[in-house]
Amino acid sequence: MFYGSMVALVTPMHEDGALDHESLARLIEFHVDNGTDAIVAVGTTGESATLDMEEHCGVLREVVELVRNRIPVIAGTGANSTKEAIELTRGAMEAGADAALLVTPYYNKPTQEGLYLHYKAIAEAVPIPQILYNVPGRTACDMLPETVERLSVISNIVGIKEATGNLERGREILERCGDRLDLYSGDDATAVDLILMGAKGDISVTANVAPRAMHEMCAAALRGDREQAHAINRRLMPLHQTLFVESNPIPVKWALHELGLIPSGIRLPLTPLSPRHHAAVRQAMQEAGVL
Repeated sequence: MFYGSMVALVTPMHEDGALDHESLARLIEFHVDNGTDAIVAVGTTGESATLDMEEHCGVLREVVELVRNRIPVIAGTGANSTKEAIELTRGAMEAGADAALLVTPYYNKPTQEGLYLHYKAIAEAVPIPQILYNVPGRTACDMLPETVERLSVISNIVGIKEATGNLERGREILERCGDRLDLYSGDDATAVDLILMGAKGDISVTANVAPRAMHEMCAAALRGDREQAHAINRRLMPLHQTLFVESNPIPVKWALHELGLIPSGIRLPLTPLSPRHHAAVRQAMQEAGVL
């Protein structure tokens, strides 16, 4: 249903933490102009954890309006409360999003049966296409392939963002789910290899800073051009790595500010990028050809 380079979009903020609507509009045009294949709004990179319900739904509506159906919009609507996730997902559908991305419940560490029932309840409550999102490094909750397989028979669960960086995990999901579920990488450093194995694209942090290169890399991998895909990926690898020298989205927001695309705002408990990392991120941006 979705494919290619799907940017996990930052939420621009002023220095006082207020939302910056003008910069959001500028970012949308930047991505449309540079070939980004889909916008993923208000996910982890979009600081969903520190936006309140009104802000969260407001940014989703704004992104849909700004995109104007030129590329798909996927709304981050995950929560560790099933009721809240349903409310956010319903808000995304009412805003006109093309799909919802739902991270595994964080902190409360549900069982595999709890995960199955959580996602089943959301899918039954809201008919919008839904993409599962597994990132145990942030949530302390790992959704296993057998649970993904159980969920893949639900008609409006259409994909999974698998962010473990474990290619064998991706291979097992592909083998278990076949054509019932699309697989997306959530780990830029291993995205090329996962796409060449059969994934449909990458929900990407790097694409915030290097959208054209990420689009071209994913397109090459999707058509099976290993040589070109790996060549682009080698150039981007320092960026894939340095954008995680501190917790995402700290480095990528600093990089976008360095490019003049957004102000420096970020909400506590996240803080601006430590000065000791500035040179490394700047050098990675230069090697990627974006600075």
